[in-house]
Amino acid sequence: MPLTPYQAQIARLLAENRSEDSYLAGGAAIHIEPNSRRYSNDLDYFQDSVDRVATAFAGDASRLTDAGHQVAVDMQLPGYVHATVSRGALRTKVEWAHDSAWRFMPVVRHEVAGYTLHRIDLAINKLLALAGRDEPRDFLDILDLHQEVLPLGALCWAASGKDPGFTPLSLLEILRRRGRYHQEDFARLSLQAPVELPALKTLWLRALSDADAFVRSRPPGEAGCLYYSRGLARFVAPGPEAPGDVEPHFGRPGGVLPRVIDEGP
Repeated sequence: MPLTPYQAQIARLLAENRSEDSYLAGGAAIHIEPNSRRYSNDLDYFQDSVDRVATAFAGDASRLTDAGHQVAVDMQLPGYVHATVSRGALRTKVEWAHDSAWRFMPVVRHEVAGYTLHRIDLAINKLLALAGRDEPRDFLDILDLHQEVLPLGALCWAASGKDPGFTPLSLLEILRRRGRYHQEDFARLSLQAPVELPALKTLWLRALSDADAFVRSRPPGEAGCLYYSRGLARFVAPGPEAPGDVEPHFGRPGGVLPRVIDEGP
């Protein structure tokens, strides 16, 4: 898996402390999957409240020190803790942070990490991260999520539900300013293989064009939703060839499983 061996060791150790309100998220949760192209810089644990950040950090720090690891706090604020965890020459950064409980899906159990944010919510959070900062790592992640989880247009459409300050088109306008990178920008990342800039640019421009067509095709009253196909049992980006059983799926605090209605014969 594209966690470093030490990160994987820490994730397994802290898995017993994870719960539905304290779970692995961010880049580490994306890159815990075996087909990821890059290694994450840190482990990000999200909590549903500011108070829960404090209790989660206290429990995790105790478990880490009991297991022989050192925990050096680099920054501690209400709702946020950044620390360096080490053992001998091995080290990784770990963050505990408060994030909104509003999401599309409930968190999911994971054999290594205990609980993680659902992959669809990881993708939407990553898109909002790329909108808020121009980082090569976020750009690479979004391209992978566009291909593996949900197309860019459907992610923009849903992300406006998580952050109502955006519309799908305003998100796209920001994203059009991303993707202007040089090879050395990616040299700073821990990648499994080098990236090919012309191929990335071609994929990005096509994703933006398709996303623009998608968001302009959808009913404005459904902005902020995902689309779920009962027959395919997954989220889709509906288009002319979409299955006929696609239904809007809106988020809420804690997330919710897609509602499947049996309409009978």
